[in-house]
Amino acid sequence: MEWIIGAALGALASVYVLFILPTQWLKIERVQRPLGLGIKVLQLSDLHVERLRITPRQLARVIASERPDYLFLTGDYTELEHQLLPLDRYLEAVQQSGVPAYAVLGNHDHHLRKLTNLIKLLQSRGIVVLRNEAVQLPGFQLIGIDDFGSGKARVLKAFHSVHAERPRVVITHDPNIVLHLTERYDYLMAGHLHGKQINVPFLYRIRPMGKLPASGIYKGLHHSPQGHYYISKGLGQTGVNARLFVRSEVTVHEL
Repeated sequence: MEWIIGAALGALASVYVLFILPTQWLKIERVQRPLGLGIKVLQLSDLHVERLRITPRQLARVIASERPDYLFLTGDYTELEHQLLPLDRYLEAVQQSGVPAYAVLGNHDHHLRKLTNLIKLLQSRGIVVLRNEAVQLPGFQLIGIDDFGSGKARVLKAFHSVHAERPRVVITHDPNIVLHLTERYDYLMAGHLHGKQINVPFLYRIRPMGKLPASGIYKGLHHSPQGHYYISKGLGQTGVNARLFVRSEVTVHEL
């Protein structure tokens, strides 16, 4: 009997270490892509607040510790209306940091019955939501492209007011868009793929997520003919609230 109990406890411990701990053990990825802007950006992607094991207090501590110049939120906050209140606790941490914050929407956000409620919530916390539009910031242009996989991306509209001579930084959700962009950019940040989340071989053959991950690109820094791009592994989980060989991530970009 004792060996059965011991085996069961060992199995539970293994499940926790392999599948649960990576969702709680936050990793701060650091990327240096010298564009001469002299700024530090903290990217927050894929909160999926209904399946998020990082607390608002943890998020606030990371922001305070890193002291970024900007916060860029790259989509997928929640797809459930009743999760907007829990989401607001994280957005409050963003607002209280005092760091200028900009956001785009993800595919799960577009599942909301009333997307305007999410947009209003983000805006109420001082977060600028970019929907296929650009803003002029000190030293560079920030271009926000809506979710490609949901058919909401309007690239020509997003780049309409962009100046050719100024550096271009893009935030979007689905990195598959880089295969379709013809506009030049200096740097692009995306999420969506969770670093595979359950990191086993051939996952994207069983669960197709687009041509980019099918080619083996689903996390980290890469290069296209139009510019360099980074895919975050995200904070929260989609589907099952577990990860395998992939930790939750926030990303510090030094540009």
